[in-house]
Amino acid sequence: MKKIVLALVLATFALVGCGGEKDTIAGASGDNKKVYEVKFAHVVSENTPKGKAANFFAKRVEELTDGQIKVHVFPSAQLVDDDKVFQELKRNNVQLAAPSFSKFTPFAKEFNLWDVPFLFRDTEHLHNVMDGEVGKILRDVISSKGYIALDYWDAGFKQFSTNKKPIVLPSDAEGQKMRIMSSKVLEEQTKAIKAIPQVLPFGEVYSALQTGVVDAAENPLSNLYNSKFYEVQSSITISNHGYLGYLVVASEKFWNTLPQDLQEKFTIAMREATIYEREESAKEEKVLLERLKANDKTSTKVYELDAAQKQQWQDAMIAIYPKFYDLVGKELIEKTINTK
Repeated sequence: MKKIVLALVLATFALVGCGGEKDTIAGASGDNKKVYEVKFAHVVSENTPKGKAANFFAKRVEELTDGQIKVHVFPSAQLVDDDKVFQELKRNNVQLAAPSFSKFTPFAKEFNLWDVPFLFRDTEHLHNVMDGEVGKILRDVISSKGYIALDYWDAGFKQFSTNKKPIVLPSDAEGQKMRIMSSKVLEEQTKAIKAIPQVLPFGEVYSALQTGVVDAAENPLSNLYNSKFYEVQSSITISNHGYLGYLVVASEKFWNTLPQDLQEKFTIAMREATIYEREESAKEEKVLLERLKANDKTSTKVYELDAAQKQQWQDAMIAIYPKFYDLVGKELIEKTINTK
């Protein structure tokens, strides 16, 4: 019951933040004879938390609308990848997508916030940020670019892995070649611990780790395990130093064709899918951590930070926050830190 109440309360909040008044004036109620077709494109497999949630949403929104909205899910970049999905959303060739946060940064610099290291105290704090004032500010930024920003889905906190000296303290990273995504924040994070940042596409990471082009990487456990990085990394540190996530966005052209009652049902189904996705992500993380600890084939040593070690990391990273003020915004960082 608690989850149902939470879903309904947050659904109302999410609807308010989904693009402004112009998006909800299409009509008071839907035409019972009209069926709206939705193509939902994403780049991961169906058995991941995001893939499962996309299918959950498709089923739920059809139920809530008595079949007036039919969602066709295209996983594993079958339809389009995340680098091209924004133009397809603009053209309304795709109606729904869930790109990772990094894909938004070229046109919404505020989204670099999610890369700021040790900014989120724990999962509860993270979700309070997403579902509160900061999350709404960031959704509004995306809505101002001509998309309908719906809700945030989890990929997970990032962990360090390496095939050299285990990265338990900041000083352990010195001199190690660290693979990162293209991000000014991640570049500064890497330099702060005297590691050497190496920007590489995700698809090249395994071979780069295997051949020594890079020594270390940072990934959620789902990426690390499913891509078998444990085969070419000798240690993993459960650092939770950064975060990866997704923002589900809709085509503005499509959204404006939906009558208001269908927009509301769409938003409720999305909030239910969000709660489901976050639960699945948390469950998967626990399972994968146990596998990495127990399964001999991974051949990796798992390190977990104690309070004193984590404090060393936080001190090192908080010291570089001023470098991000021009990029992300000092006020946005402070609002995030102060979120209860």
